[in-house]
Amino acid sequence: MFYDYADSGSWTESTYQANESDFQKIKFRQRVARNIADRSIKSTMAGVPVNMPVAIAPTGLAGMQHADGEIHAARACEKFGIPYTLSTMSIASIEDIAAHTKAPFWFQLYVMKDREFIGRLIDRAKAAHCGALVVTLDLQVIGQRHKDLRNGLTAPPRITLGNMLNFATKPTWCLNMLRTHRREFGNVIGHVSGVDDMGSLLSWTAQQFDPTLNWSDIAWIKKRWGGKLVLKGVLDVEDARLAAACGVDALVVSNHGGRQLDGALSSIAVLPAIADAVGNQVELWLDSGIRSGQDVLKAIALGARGTMIGRPHLYGLGAFGEAGVTRCLEILAKELDTTMAFCGHTDIRAVGRDVLHPDSIPN
Repeated sequence: MFYDYADSGSWTESTYQANESDFQKIKFRQRVARNIADRSIKSTMAGVPVNMPVAIAPTGLAGMQHADGEIHAARACEKFGIPYTLSTMSIASIEDIAAHTKAPFWFQLYVMKDREFIGRLIDRAKAAHCGALVVTLDLQVIGQRHKDLRNGLTAPPRITLGNMLNFATKPTWCLNMLRTHRREFGNVIGHVSGVDDMGSLLSWTAQQFDPTLNWSDIAWIKKRWGGKLVLKGVLDVEDARLAAACGVDALVVSNHGGRQLDGALSSIAVLPAIADAVGNQVELWLDSGIRSGQDVLKAIALGARGTMIGRPHLYGLGAFGEAGVTRCLEILAKELDTTMAFCGHTDIRAVGRDVLHPDSIPN
């Protein structure tokens, strides 16, 4: 069920699939006889130096892909020199990550009806010295994710015959999960009045995502937080203009990995228009669909300053923990550097649309 959670989208999964296939339609211009000896893929994201323009996107339940998964991933990011973003719906808590890392990580916030809880979450992120707050805008209601519904997804999993048979085929996962005490949503359990077990959490969560979320709430969050603020989930030019007017540090062009509105456009398809509309007002990042270093280069060429990856790091995490996340990042960096070289560029910060074949650039 946790693999299906990562490897799926909503409804027919058309947007989930388009996130990848639309990247594949974009083609590079190969350049030759250019001095490409001294190359750098280092950049900045929201003023933070990064060894490549990639950050780990917030992904719920990472601690179910691998025991203490968020801690493993955060450590890998710290050593590699890129930002890690912890989800509100993580298994490890804000305090867990702060206790096991030194580099400031980022915290992602879901806006819920219980504003007192949200205020406390923001305060906890401040106390943990998080470097940025990433507010997700596209989960006011939850998309219909058929695989999760079929599997009866919960954390920890329910003890059923089907689950027990499945566990029997994954002894290493089971052994690691038995060794850790982190098996529930660490940012929520014990931090909300009346929510102290899975039963009460499920009931509370079902009622908490706030359909009234609007731009005035962003002003309240910005004031309460007081630090770098990123808005994630923008997929429309008009919304991008409204978001940029909020005075935030970055916008993330994202469709939630195809897990919300099935039938929406892919992130890479809408990036050029959003970049043309607000790219000189606010820093843009792209999330959803990146599976390689080549995809990172395409996003940068079309106007993104940085990118965020979710599924690629989850696959590495599920396979080998911290070492798997590190290997994922190494692969992305190698692909990014090599492709940039073939395109005749030496500095990722100077890459523009000239690295792409003009006939393949999304309108």
